[in-house]
Formats: sequence, structure tokens, C-alpha cells
Amino acid sequence: MARILIADPIAESAVEEIKGAGHEVVTRNKEKDGPLQEQLQGFDCVVIRSATTISEDILKAVDSLKLVVRAGVGLDNVDLDAAKRYDVKVMNTPEAPTVSVAEMVIAFMFALGRRITSADSSMKEERWEKKQLKGTEVWKKTLGIIGFGRIGYEVARRARALEMNVLAYDVVNIDEHCKKIGAQSCDLEEVIKSADYITLHVPLIPQTEGMIGEKELRMMKETAYLINTARGGVVDEKALFKALEEGWIAGAGLDVYENEPPEDWTLVKHPKVIATPHVSSSTKEAQERVGELTVQKILAAFE
Repeated sequence: MARILIADPIAESAVEEIKGAGHEVVTRNKEKDGPLQEQLQGFDCVVIRSATTISEDILKAVDSLKLVVRAGVGLDNVDLDAAKRYDVKVMNTPEAPTVSVAEMVIAFMFALGRRITSADSSMKEERWEKKQLKGTEVWKKTLGIIGFGRIGYEVARRARALEMNVLAYDVVNIDEHCKKIGAQSCDLEEVIKSADYITLHVPLIPQTEGMIGEKELRMMKETAYLINTARGGVVDEKALFKALEEGWIAGAGLDVYENEPPEDWTLVKHPKVIATPHVSSSTKEAQERVGELTVQKILAAFE
């Protein structure tokens, strides 16, 4: 029997399934329980989401810990090098939110191109601004996908169904995947210069931090939109604000930020930005899949 701490919420059905397999499960109450480092003593496994960080200090202090499960995609909140040194296995569930995030990207494209949030706000303020709210179609437009993994590929499938031209960039060879879906593999600069919409699907690592900065934003079309549902740190927010203020690009759809919640709300409040609070994977279906996959990985690890 393993002792498992649920540090961030997962589906209750998943918790019950782990208990049903004979393991002890404790759900953390952040307001009442003490520091995570102290509470984890004696536990074999911890389940986290984006809200909890597993640092080297925690890994060093908790001798009993054997497994960290990140219920979701990214692993940037786990010190992977330290986990390896202390022989702690780290797993995540990258498959779970794929469809939800891909659909969110398409939603951002329609909302930006058709100015849906501006139209809704004006109507609620009893203003009929039909002439001022002329939009653009996504049909025959070019979508640039930076990062062509699971989510990037699913975005491409949906974009191709909308008869969009898809350009994709990744650090690994993606020629076969592009050929299968009818997309074109390009270098990063070509994607940035050619796309009407750019969507980011890369992890936050030293090589990607700030990869969309002033230089890249100046390369984009003045009519282009930037969409980020990956990680906030891959976009230089100060440069993006400048790009919007000076008209280098037409707008942005943001679901992720350098600090969450933002410490400075200036970019979020910009009239050319549609902002959401890191909810691209927050669908009923995705959360159920996260729970199911978390259970599978825990049970397999402790068999």
C-alpha cells in the first residue's frame, strides 16, 4: 500500500479509484495544512497541478517520496534534475487536455477575427456599433503553429478543416506529420513572417523563454494575431504590449502569463487583447481524462 498526497485538486472519482485499489489517499488543504515539505513526510507519492511546485528543497527533505505525478501537460514546476538525483520518478498526463486546448485556439481565432468580445461588450452597454465591428474570416488565412507536438497537431487538423493554410515549426523533424495533415514544415522566421495567426505550443524551458520578443513581433504582419495557450514566459509581455500600442500586430489572445495571476494587469486590459485566466484545459472532459490518466499512472507505478 502506498501513501499518496493530493496536493492540487483532481476529480473525486479518481481519488476514490485510487483508494479502491488499496492505497491511502490524503487531500491537502492549503489553508489549514502546514508547509508542503512538512506534510509530505512519510508519503510515497504526491499529485500536483500547476499551482504546486516541487523544488529541490522538498525532494531533498522528503526521504519517503518515490513518485511525483503532474496531472496535466507541463513539468516546469518540478525540478527534474533534482528528482533524478534523489531517485524520484516524475510523470505527467500530456494526453489529457489536448483536444480542449486545441479547441481553445480555434475559439481565440474566431473571437479575435470577428471581434466577438468587443461586440458583446458594446451590446451590453446598449451601443449598436455594427459599422465599427467589421471582422475577418479565417477561411484561406495562414495559421502558423510553433511547436508541433500533440496539441499543435490537433490545432492543425481543425485549421485544415476550416480550409486554412497551415505552416508549422518545431525543433525536431515534423515533415511526416505535416505531410499527413496537409501542413507545411517551415523554419521559425518564415512562420512568423507569413502567418495571419500564430499559436504557440512549446514548453517553458531556457531555450524557449522569451522566444517571442520584440524582434519576432516586428517580423509579424500588421494584420496578424498572436495566440498563447502554452506558457506565459515564452512571450515577452513588455514587448507584446509595445507591439499592440504601436500597431505592429492586430491583437493577441492570451490564456497564460509570466505571473499567474498577473502582477501588472496593463497587458490584460489592452483593448486589442482577449484574455482568459489559464482555462484552455479547463473543460469537464479534460478534467475527467486527467483524473483517469493520473489513476492509471499511479496504480501502474505501485503495482
